[in-house]
Amino acid sequence: MHRARLNGPDDFDGWRVAARAFALAGTKPADILWQTGDEGDLFAADEAPPPVGEVAFSVPRAFVELAERAILHRDAERFALLYALLVQLRDRPASLEDRADPLVRRVEALAKAVRRDMHKMRAFVRFRELADAEGPRFVAWFEPDHHIVRANAGFFARRFASMRWSILTPELSIHWDGDALTEGPGATRRDAPAQDPVEDIWKGYYAAIFNPARLKVGAMLSEMPRKYWRNLPEAALIPELVAGAQSREAAMIATPPKPSARQGNAAAAWSALREEAMGCTRCPLYRDTTQTVFGEGPVDAPLMFIGEQPGDQEDLAGRPFVGPAGQLFDYALEEAGIDRRRAYITNAVKHFKHERRGKRRIHQTPETPEIQACRWWLTQELELVRPRIIVALGATAGRALLGKAVTISRVRGAPIALESGAQGWITVHPSYLLRVPDEARKMEERKRFVAELREIGEQVKVLA
Repeated sequence: MHRARLNGPDDFDGWRVAARAFALAGTKPADILWQTGDEGDLFAADEAPPPVGEVAFSVPRAFVELAERAILHRDAERFALLYALLVQLRDRPASLEDRADPLVRRVEALAKAVRRDMHKMRAFVRFRELADAEGPRFVAWFEPDHHIVRANAGFFARRFASMRWSILTPELSIHWDGDALTEGPGATRRDAPAQDPVEDIWKGYYAAIFNPARLKVGAMLSEMPRKYWRNLPEAALIPELVAGAQSREAAMIATPPKPSARQGNAAAAWSALREEAMGCTRCPLYRDTTQTVFGEGPVDAPLMFIGEQPGDQEDLAGRPFVGPAGQLFDYALEEAGIDRRRAYITNAVKHFKHERRGKRRIHQTPETPEIQACRWWLTQELELVRPRIIVALGATAGRALLGKAVTISRVRGAPIALESGAQGWITVHPSYLLRVPDEARKMEERKRFVAELREIGEQVKVLA
């Protein structure tokens, strides 16, 4: 009997090295005892895996990806199952494609459970603010089903790169200081703060957007099991909202809709969202700007324009599209027959990114992490306004809308079907029209821009 000792329950690299060595030596799965940490067994020989020879040995990339997830499961047999599958693939490489194979199905079930747990952690971690000698620190408590904390740490470091935060779990804790991730020992729920002032704003927003007509309790519990409720501030509202959903839905059906009803509810939620955004620190851009520049316009607008980011004048005024590009935009809208007052106008990034040259602040294009950090606000605006047509002005806005890089010349001039059911359009940013050096070409580009806006305006009339 051979013993393979791994550094921890999620030590994939250690398992891979040991498994490859055992496989090259022809060791049978039943002859290996896999252990982690300080586990011991009187019946296992205390020996390292046989040395790796020069024999070539490879497996499908799909197996590596599958094993990286399945090994994070709490099933005590996961190491042995993965090694058995590795040996099987060495003899029958195509067996991974056989979904009826019992071993493949079991390992895939482990990986699926891990992926779901990772998704739940990303969805249901709630940070609460504390203050220490270095300033604000955000702390969250989470109880994972599997060994996913280290594997998920990179996601939170990217998502909340500008925050100092800690995620406490029973087995270990992870900490981010703005530059590096560190680990600490496990904690208890009592080590995490119970509440912070921002939660009242979030509860108000959550209650405002709750729609009883769309409530499906079974689906809700499937996606948000009760075990996570105690860590979610909005969960305190759920029983009351669910209990009153049937009567509220009946009242909605019996009462003719008032034109201003949804706008009133959405306006309250929008105001709470805007107030929260004023204190946004999701990325470092807030440090050298005057203020957050949030979107503006009717919260039931059928048309939404998304720009890149506020400029110098927008940063000072606190409103989008009021500088030179904004003035050109207003002229183009008027010529196209679109009333700006009936459209919702916002930006993909809510803070002005720039570099200082003397007293001047020179515009800089936002980078992907900044767009991703601010996409949370844009998503909330889209859900509140629910526009029928969304126009992305420029490549940055296009990336924020579609979630991927876009080439304007390839997608310009034609509608794009969005997952929300809305119609998307992507065109140039008005600032581009200001930068065209040749006057004749500048005039052509402006005419094309106005023509696009005019066509979009006609589509709004059709879909409204």
